[in-house]
Amino acid sequence: MKQILLTLFIAGTLHCNSQIKNDKLKINQLQVIGSHNSYRQNIEPELYNLIQAKDTSRSLKGLQYTHISLTEQLNKGLRNLEIDVQGDTKGGKYAHPKGLDLVKSQAAYDPNAEMKKPGFKVFHMIDIDFRTSCYTLQNCLAELKKWSDANPDHIPVFITLEPKDDDSFLSTKAEKFTPELFDALDKELRKGLADKIITPDMVRGKYTTLEEAVLHHNWPTLKKAKGKFLFILDNNGAKRDLYALNHPSLKGRAAFINADPGKPEAATLFRNNSEDPQIADLVKKGYIIRTRADSDTKEARANDYKHFEAAKNSGAQVITTDYYLPSTFFDSPYQVKYDDGSYVRVNPINGTE
Repeated sequence: MKQILLTLFIAGTLHCNSQIKNDKLKINQLQVIGSHNSYRQNIEPELYNLIQAKDTSRSLKGLQYTHISLTEQLNKGLRNLEIDVQGDTKGGKYAHPKGLDLVKSQAAYDPNAEMKKPGFKVFHMIDIDFRTSCYTLQNCLAELKKWSDANPDHIPVFITLEPKDDDSFLSTKAEKFTPELFDALDKELRKGLADKIITPDMVRGKYTTLEEAVLHHNWPTLKKAKGKFLFILDNNGAKRDLYALNHPSLKGRAAFINADPGKPEAATLFRNNSEDPQIADLVKKGYIIRTRADSDTKEARANDYKHFEAAKNSGAQVITTDYYLPSTFFDSPYQVKYDDGSYVRVNPINGTE
Protein backbone atom coordinates (compact mmCIF):
# COMPACT_ATOMS: atom_id res chain seq x y z
CA MET A 1 0.00 0.00 0.00
CA LYS A 2 2.83 2.41 0.91
CA GLN A 3 4.45 1.79 -2.48
CA ILE A 4 1.18 2.49 -4.30
CA LEU A 5 0.68 5.75 -2.39
CA LEU A 6 4.27 6.80 -3.11
CA THR A 7 3.79 6.07 -6.81
CA LEU A 8 0.60 8.11 -6.92
CA PHE A 9 2.27 11.00 -5.09
CA ILE A 10 5.23 11.05 -7.48
CA ALA A 11 2.91 10.85 -10.49
CA GLY A 12 0.85 13.75 -9.17
CA THR A 13 3.95 15.84 -8.52
CA LEU A 14 5.32 15.16 -12.00
CA HIS A 15 1.96 16.10 -13.52
CA CYS A 16 1.96 19.37 -11.59
CA ASN A 17 5.52 20.16 -12.66
CA SER A 18 4.75 19.35 -16.30
CA GLN A 19 1.85 21.82 -16.20
CA ILE A 20 4.06 24.56 -14.80
CA LYS A 21 6.51 23.96 -17.62
CA ASN A 22 3.74 24.52 -20.18
CA ASP A 23 5.16 27.50 -22.08
CA LYS A 24 1.71 28.45 -23.37
CA LEU A 25 0.41 29.38 -19.92
CA LYS A 26 0.13 33.11 -19.28
CA ILE A 27 1.81 34.46 -16.17
CA ASN A 28 -1.58 35.33 -14.67
CA GLN A 29 -2.44 31.62 -14.84
CA LEU A 30 0.07 30.82 -12.11
CA GLN A 31 -0.27 30.97 -8.35
CA VAL A 32 2.91 31.56 -6.39
CA ILE A 33 3.83 31.77 -2.71
CA GLY A 34 6.34 34.36 -1.59
CA SER A 35 7.59 36.28 1.40
CA HIS A 36 6.62 39.52 3.11
CA ASN A 37 9.44 42.03 3.84
CA SER A 38 11.77 39.49 2.26
CA TYR A 39 15.01 41.29 3.16
CA ARG A 40 14.14 41.69 6.84
CA GLN A 41 16.31 40.38 9.66
CA ASN A 42 15.16 40.18 13.26
CA ILE A 43 14.93 43.47 15.13
CA GLU A 44 17.78 44.05 17.59
CA PRO A 45 16.65 41.95 20.62
CA GLU A 46 17.76 44.48 23.25
CA LEU A 47 16.08 47.30 21.33
CA TYR A 48 12.90 45.26 21.00
CA ASN A 49 12.86 44.64 24.75
CA LEU A 50 13.59 48.30 25.56
CA ILE A 51 10.78 49.64 23.36
CA GLN A 52 8.34 47.03 24.61
CA ALA A 53 9.17 47.86 28.24
CA LYS A 54 8.71 51.59 27.72
CA ASP A 55 5.42 51.25 25.86
CA THR A 56 3.52 48.32 27.33
CA SER A 57 0.35 49.39 25.54
CA ARG A 58 1.93 48.54 22.20
CA SER A 59 2.66 44.93 21.28
CA LEU A 60 5.68 44.31 19.09
CA LYS A 61 4.88 40.61 18.62
CA GLY A 62 4.12 41.29 14.97
CA LEU A 63 7.83 41.97 14.41
CA GLN A 64 8.97 38.57 15.64
CA TYR A 65 9.94 37.04 12.32
CA THR A 66 13.03 36.92 10.15
CA HIS A 67 14.10 35.68 6.72
CA ILE A 68 16.85 33.72 5.06
CA SER A 69 18.65 35.50 2.21
CA LEU A 70 16.88 36.38 -1.04
CA THR A 71 19.00 33.81 -2.87
CA GLU A 72 18.08 31.08 -0.39
CA GLN A 73 14.39 31.97 -0.71
CA LEU A 74 14.56 31.76 -4.50
CA ASN A 75 16.50 28.50 -4.34
CA LYS A 76 13.80 27.13 -2.04
CA GLY A 77 11.25 27.85 -4.79
CA LEU A 78 9.58 31.10 -3.70
CA ARG A 79 8.58 33.27 -6.66
CA ASN A 80 7.42 36.40 -4.88
CA LEU A 81 9.51 38.82 -2.83
CA GLU A 82 8.81 42.13 -1.12
CA ILE A 83 11.37 44.94 -0.92
CA ASP A 84 10.88 48.20 0.98
CA VAL A 85 12.77 51.18 -0.44
CA GLN A 86 13.76 54.40 1.32
CA GLY A 87 15.03 57.37 -0.67
CA ASP A 88 18.57 58.57 0.11
CA THR A 89 19.64 60.81 -2.74
CA LYS A 90 22.74 62.22 -1.05
CA GLY A 91 23.67 59.13 0.95
CA GLY A 92 24.25 58.68 4.66
CA LYS A 93 20.76 59.65 5.86
CA TYR A 94 20.23 56.27 7.55
CA ALA A 95 23.87 55.29 8.11
CA HIS A 96 23.64 55.35 11.90
CA PRO A 97 20.25 54.19 13.25
CA LYS A 98 19.46 56.06 16.46
CA GLY A 99 18.31 52.81 18.02
CA LEU A 100 21.98 51.83 18.24
CA ASP A 101 22.50 54.76 20.63
CA LEU A 102 19.96 53.22 22.99
CA VAL A 103 21.34 49.69 23.21
CA LYS A 104 24.58 47.88 22.64
CA SER A 105 24.63 46.18 19.25
CA GLN A 106 25.13 42.42 19.11
CA ALA A 107 26.53 42.53 15.59
CA ALA A 108 28.26 45.04 13.34
CA TYR A 109 25.93 47.30 11.39
CA ASP A 110 26.74 48.08 7.75
CA PRO A 111 30.37 46.86 7.92
CA ASN A 112 31.04 47.87 4.30
CA ALA A 113 29.58 51.38 4.67
CA GLU A 114 26.92 50.73 2.05
CA MET A 115 24.49 53.08 3.82
CA LYS A 116 26.78 56.05 3.27
CA LYS A 117 26.49 55.81 -0.52
CA PRO A 118 23.77 57.67 -2.46
CA GLY A 119 20.84 55.56 -3.62
CA PHE A 120 17.80 53.70 -2.32
CA LYS A 121 18.14 51.84 0.95
CA VAL A 122 16.31 48.69 2.02
CA PHE A 123 15.01 48.26 5.57
CA HIS A 124 11.71 48.22 7.46
CA MET A 125 11.61 51.12 9.95
CA ILE A 126 13.95 54.07 10.36
CA ASP A 127 16.12 53.90 13.51
CA ILE A 128 14.25 50.89 14.96
CA ASP A 129 13.75 47.95 12.59
CA PHE A 130 16.84 48.38 10.43
CA ARG A 131 18.43 44.93 10.19
CA THR A 132 18.47 43.76 6.58
CA SER A 133 20.05 41.14 4.33
CA CYS A 134 20.81 43.75 1.65
CA TYR A 135 21.39 47.34 2.68
CA THR A 136 20.79 48.95 -0.72
CA LEU A 137 18.40 48.35 -3.57
CA GLN A 138 21.36 47.91 -5.90
CA ASN A 139 22.68 45.14 -3.66
CA CYS A 140 19.27 43.45 -3.75
CA LEU A 141 19.05 43.75 -7.53
CA ALA A 142 22.59 42.46 -8.00
CA GLU A 143 21.71 39.42 -5.91
CA LEU A 144 18.55 38.82 -7.95
CA LYS A 145 20.42 39.17 -11.24
CA LYS A 146 23.17 36.80 -10.16
CA TRP A 147 20.61 34.18 -9.19
CA SER A 148 18.58 34.73 -12.36
CA ASP A 149 21.65 34.44 -14.61
CA ALA A 150 22.43 31.13 -12.94
CA ASN A 151 18.81 29.96 -13.41
CA PRO A 152 17.84 31.46 -16.79
CA ASP A 153 14.65 29.43 -17.24
CA HIS A 154 13.12 30.30 -13.87
CA ILE A 155 9.43 31.04 -13.46
CA PRO A 156 8.99 34.85 -13.39
CA VAL A 157 9.43 36.39 -9.95
CA PHE A 158 6.80 38.87 -8.75
CA ILE A 159 8.30 41.60 -6.56
CA THR A 160 6.28 44.09 -4.56
CA LEU A 161 8.11 47.36 -3.94
CA GLU A 162 6.94 49.49 -1.03
CA PRO A 163 8.17 53.10 -1.18
CA LYS A 164 8.51 54.23 2.43
CA ASP A 165 8.96 57.78 3.72
CA ASP A 166 7.57 57.81 7.25
CA ASP A 167 9.67 59.80 9.73
CA SER A 168 11.14 58.05 12.74
CA PHE A 169 9.73 58.74 16.21
CA LEU A 170 13.40 59.08 17.21
CA SER A 171 13.55 62.26 15.07
CA THR A 172 15.21 61.07 11.85
CA LYS A 173 13.37 62.55 8.86
CA ALA A 174 12.73 60.42 5.79
CA GLU A 175 13.27 61.62 2.24
CA LYS A 176 9.82 62.14 0.77
CA PHE A 177 8.90 60.53 -2.54
CA THR A 178 8.36 62.86 -5.50
CA PRO A 179 7.90 62.20 -9.23
CA GLU A 180 11.64 62.82 -9.62
CA LEU A 181 12.50 60.30 -6.91
CA PHE A 182 10.26 57.75 -8.61
CA ASP A 183 12.09 58.44 -11.89
CA ALA A 184 15.31 57.63 -10.05
CA LEU A 185 13.73 54.42 -8.73
CA ASP A 186 12.84 53.29 -12.25
CA LYS A 187 16.35 54.13 -13.41
CA GLU A 188 17.83 52.05 -10.61
CA LEU A 189 15.57 49.07 -11.40
CA ARG A 190 16.60 49.16 -15.04
CA LYS A 191 20.25 49.59 -14.15
CA GLY A 192 20.11 46.52 -11.94
CA LEU A 193 18.05 44.15 -14.09
CA ALA A 194 18.03 45.66 -17.61
CA ASP A 195 15.98 43.47 -19.98
CA LYS A 196 14.90 41.10 -17.21
CA ILE A 197 11.93 43.33 -16.27
CA ILE A 198 8.36 42.73 -17.48
CA THR A 199 7.08 46.30 -17.92
CA PRO A 200 3.57 47.75 -18.32
CA ASP A 201 4.47 48.72 -21.90
CA MET A 202 5.11 45.08 -22.76
CA VAL A 203 1.70 44.05 -21.43
CA ARG A 204 -0.20 46.97 -22.96
CA GLY A 205 1.12 46.17 -26.44
CA LYS A 206 -1.31 47.28 -29.17
CA TYR A 207 -4.12 48.13 -26.76
CA THR A 208 -5.09 51.71 -25.91
CA THR A 209 -4.81 51.26 -22.14
CA LEU A 210 -3.07 48.85 -19.82
CA GLU A 211 -6.38 47.74 -18.33
CA GLU A 212 -7.80 46.99 -21.77
CA ALA A 213 -4.81 44.74 -22.45
CA VAL A 214 -5.26 42.96 -19.13
CA LEU A 215 -8.98 42.39 -19.70
CA HIS A 216 -8.02 40.83 -23.04
CA HIS A 217 -5.57 38.53 -21.21
CA ASN A 218 -2.53 40.06 -22.89
CA TRP A 219 -0.12 38.99 -20.16
CA PRO A 220 3.04 37.34 -21.56
CA THR A 221 3.31 33.58 -21.80
CA LEU A 222 5.76 31.64 -19.69
CA LYS A 223 7.89 31.18 -22.79
CA LYS A 224 8.41 34.94 -22.99
CA ALA A 225 8.46 35.58 -19.24
CA LYS A 226 10.94 32.99 -18.03
CA GLY A 227 14.03 34.50 -16.48
CA LYS A 228 12.28 37.81 -15.77
CA PHE A 229 10.90 39.88 -12.89
CA LEU A 230 7.65 41.84 -12.54
CA PHE A 231 7.57 44.75 -10.08
CA ILE A 232 4.41 46.05 -8.39
CA LEU A 233 4.36 49.27 -6.37
CA ASP A 234 2.80 48.53 -2.98
CA ASN A 235 0.85 51.71 -2.27
CA ASN A 236 -2.75 52.77 -2.85
CA GLY A 237 -2.54 56.46 -2.03
CA ALA A 238 -0.60 59.58 -2.88
CA LYS A 239 2.65 57.81 -3.74
CA ARG A 240 0.86 55.53 -6.19
CA ASP A 241 -0.65 58.58 -7.91
CA LEU A 242 2.72 60.34 -8.03
CA TYR A 243 4.26 57.31 -9.72
CA ALA A 244 1.54 57.30 -12.41
CA LEU A 245 1.59 61.10 -12.90
CA ASN A 246 2.31 62.02 -16.54
CA HIS A 247 2.61 58.30 -17.39
CA PRO A 248 -0.80 57.35 -18.84
CA SER A 249 -1.33 53.59 -18.57
CA LEU A 250 2.11 53.61 -16.92
CA LYS A 251 3.79 54.34 -20.24
CA GLY A 252 7.54 54.25 -19.75
CA ARG A 253 7.35 53.03 -16.17
CA ALA A 254 9.23 49.98 -14.88
CA ALA A 255 6.64 48.84 -12.34
CA PHE A 256 2.91 48.20 -12.15
CA ILE A 257 0.72 49.83 -9.49
CA ASN A 258 -2.24 49.00 -7.28
CA ALA A 259 -4.78 50.87 -9.42
CA ASP A 260 -8.52 50.49 -8.94
CA PRO A 261 -10.46 48.51 -11.56
CA GLY A 262 -11.79 50.88 -14.19
CA LYS A 263 -8.62 52.97 -14.23
CA PRO A 264 -6.40 52.91 -17.35
CA GLU A 265 -3.48 51.71 -15.20
CA ALA A 266 -5.36 48.82 -13.56
CA ALA A 267 -3.54 45.50 -13.94
CA THR A 268 -2.23 44.35 -10.56
CA LEU A 269 -4.41 44.67 -7.47
CA PHE A 270 -3.80 44.21 -3.74
CA ARG A 271 -6.49 42.41 -1.78
CA ASN A 272 -4.81 41.63 1.54
CA ASN A 273 -7.93 39.99 2.96
CA SER A 274 -7.77 36.56 1.34
CA GLU A 275 -11.45 35.99 2.18
CA ASP A 276 -12.53 38.88 -0.06
CA PRO A 277 -15.25 37.33 -2.27
CA GLN A 278 -14.30 39.59 -5.20
CA ILE A 279 -10.86 38.07 -5.72
CA ALA A 280 -11.96 35.10 -7.86
CA ASP A 281 -13.98 37.33 -10.20
CA LEU A 282 -11.07 39.75 -10.57
CA VAL A 283 -8.76 36.85 -11.41
CA LYS A 284 -11.19 35.59 -14.04
CA LYS A 285 -11.32 39.04 -15.63
CA GLY A 286 -7.56 39.03 -16.09
CA TYR A 287 -6.11 41.04 -13.21
CA ILE A 288 -3.17 39.78 -11.15
CA ILE A 289 -4.06 39.80 -7.44
CA ARG A 290 -1.78 39.82 -4.41
CA THR A 291 -3.13 38.61 -1.06
CA ARG A 292 -1.75 37.40 2.27
CA ALA A 293 -1.78 34.05 4.05
CA ASP A 294 -0.86 35.60 7.39
CA SER A 295 0.11 38.87 9.05
CA ASP A 296 1.64 40.17 12.28
CA THR A 297 2.49 36.58 13.36
CA LYS A 298 -1.15 35.97 14.39
CA GLU A 299 -1.87 32.95 12.20
CA ALA A 300 1.49 31.38 12.94
CA ARG A 301 1.04 31.65 16.71
CA ALA A 302 -2.40 30.02 16.45
CA ASN A 303 -1.35 27.50 13.77
CA ASP A 304 -4.34 28.83 11.81
CA TYR A 305 -4.45 28.07 8.06
CA LYS A 306 -7.85 29.63 7.40
CA HIS A 307 -6.50 32.61 5.47
CA PHE A 308 -4.01 30.50 3.55
CA GLU A 309 -6.75 28.09 2.45
CA ALA A 310 -8.89 31.06 1.38
CA ALA A 311 -5.96 32.54 -0.51
CA LYS A 312 -5.34 29.31 -2.40
CA ASN A 313 -8.99 28.86 -3.30
CA SER A 314 -9.43 32.51 -4.36
CA GLY A 315 -7.04 32.17 -7.27
CA ALA A 316 -5.02 35.20 -6.18
CA GLN A 317 -1.81 34.81 -8.15
CA VAL A 318 0.53 36.04 -5.40
CA ILE A 319 0.25 34.80 -1.80
CA THR A 320 2.64 36.26 0.76
CA THR A 321 3.70 34.81 4.09
CA ASP A 322 6.30 35.24 6.81
CA TYR A 323 6.32 31.47 7.29
CA TYR A 324 7.57 29.48 4.32
CA LEU A 325 9.67 28.09 7.19
CA PRO A 326 8.33 27.58 10.73
CA SER A 327 9.02 30.27 13.33
CA THR A 328 12.29 30.34 15.22
CA PHE A 329 10.81 32.71 17.85
CA PHE A 330 7.89 30.69 19.22
CA ASP A 331 6.74 27.09 19.19
CA SER A 332 4.44 26.49 16.22
CA PRO A 333 4.48 24.08 13.27
CA TYR A 334 2.78 26.70 11.04
CA GLN A 335 4.36 26.63 7.56
CA VAL A 336 2.92 27.85 4.26
CA LYS A 337 3.47 25.73 1.14
CA TYR A 338 1.42 23.69 -1.30
CA ASP A 339 0.53 20.08 -0.58
CA ASP A 340 3.40 18.78 -2.71
CA GLY A 341 5.89 20.97 -0.83
CA SER A 342 6.26 23.48 -3.67
CA TYR A 343 5.61 27.23 -3.85
CA VAL A 344 4.34 27.46 -7.44
CA ARG A 345 1.33 25.83 -9.08
CA VAL A 346 -1.13 26.27 -11.91
CA ASN A 347 -3.86 28.72 -10.88
CA PRO A 348 -6.99 26.87 -9.68
CA ILE A 349 -9.34 29.54 -11.06
CA ASN A 350 -8.04 30.34 -14.54
CA GLY A 351 -5.19 27.89 -15.12
CA THR A 352 -7.22 25.45 -17.21
CA GLU A 353 -8.48 28.00 -19.71
